[in-house]
Amino acid sequence: MLIYNVTVKINTEIAQEWMNWMRTHHIPKVLETGCFAKCRISKLDIQEADGETFAIQYDCFSQEVLNKYMSLYAPALQKEHIDRYAGKFVAFRTTLQVIEELFPKLS
Repeated sequence: MLIYNVTVKINTEIAQEWMNWMRTHHIPKVLETGCFAKCRISKLDIQEADGETFAIQYDCFSQEVLNKYMSLYAPALQKEHIDRYAGKFVAFRTTLQVIEELFPKLS
């Protein structure tokens, strides 16, 4: 399992509208590709005057599937985001390989 992480710092004045668009439009389109099992949205605890920072994490089935997403779907989805929010955000993407998940023992 891989985590495809997209970290976005969005201008404070449009952060709420951006998050609504991400939840109702962009993330559903990403999930509809069939390349990801789920998505989680997190907000960094950093307080900055010029923007709010979010981490959008998609659980991906394999590197092969992620490569498929990156070549077939990501360019158009990223372009749509850039066209809508150009100059109002910065983003970077990372991939994390899940080595192990540990859970508490139930007694």
